[in-house]
Amino acid sequence: MKDSQFRTITKTISWRVAATITTFLIAWFVFREDPEVFEKASLTAAVEVFSKLALYYLHERIWTNINWGRIYNDNKD
Repeated sequence: MKDSQFRTITKTISWRVAATITTFLIAWFVFREDPEVFEKASLTAAVEVFSKLALYYLHERIWTNINWGRIYNDNKD
């Protein structure tokens, strides 16, 4: 049992959307007193989204090839 690349890409994008929104909100909170809060939070989120998209995709593809912890159901019912 392995995941298709399309499934991995879809999971990567859906996770990044949630994670990037979280990063933006954290940056907004950290820089909330700064008059350039929107720009700083946006830049932080933009840098984070592209770097972590690639890292997450590679992480998922590596784990696709590791069978440890997988449960296979061979029941033909």
